[in-house]
Amino acid sequence: METIKQSIHSENCSHDHVSCVRLVPIFNHLDNQSMDKISTKIVPRTYKKGEYLFHAGDVDDTLYVVHSGKVRMFHINESGKEQLFRILNPGDFTGEWTLFNAGQEHDSYAQATSTTEICTIRQSDFAELLQTYPNISMKLLTEMSQRLHQSQRQTATVSLGSVTQRLAMYLTELVTDFDIEQPTVKLTMPRKDLASYLGTTPETISRKFRELEDKNFIKQVNTKTIKLLDIDALLFYED
Repeated sequence: METIKQSIHSENCSHDHVSCVRLVPIFNHLDNQSMDKISTKIVPRTYKKGEYLFHAGDVDDTLYVVHSGKVRMFHINESGKEQLFRILNPGDFTGEWTLFNAGQEHDSYAQATSTTEICTIRQSDFAELLQTYPNISMKLLTEMSQRLHQSQRQTATVSLGSVTQRLAMYLTELVTDFDIEQPTVKLTMPRKDLASYLGTTPETISRKFRELEDKNFIKQVNTKTIKLLDIDALLFYED
């Protein structure tokens, strides 16, 4: 009976590993047999809310793939404040910098925002995968170029003159169909994290949302859903 239980557990773990691999853009273009092989390299880890995958200064050689849950990534600036720059959702990954730069330290923090399941791959195993499946390299380059673009966009947003302008830019970037006269968008992160992302405080973000609503530029449907009533007025508003 114990042997049967162990066999079932092993099959379930293998299934979870494959499902994790299928979530990742750099892997999910491969055939099922290849993804099955990659799943054998996976080492699962579970993090509770508030636990860190890694800290700035840690030396690591691991690729972290989010299977379930969420991870917030942030820097600590010179004044000791957090600067959020990315939220990892299922299928997202981090740690590629240390994969290709052996001995390098992480320059940021990665923290689970809820109970989070992570699939990890060590540097030696990942190097073997790149040799076996060279197309992964192209997918990885595509992903990295998209991240660079996102980073440049965030830098441009945070450098804008006022918090209101930063918030307006963020909201309009969430719009997927500009043919809709009054589109509705969903925030991609909690408001506390949004404040960090835009370089301000939660109190200021809440005040700016109320201000934009009072101006009839937006309507707060709920804490996560915002209806943009007048995009042009929103973008050109100066407080």
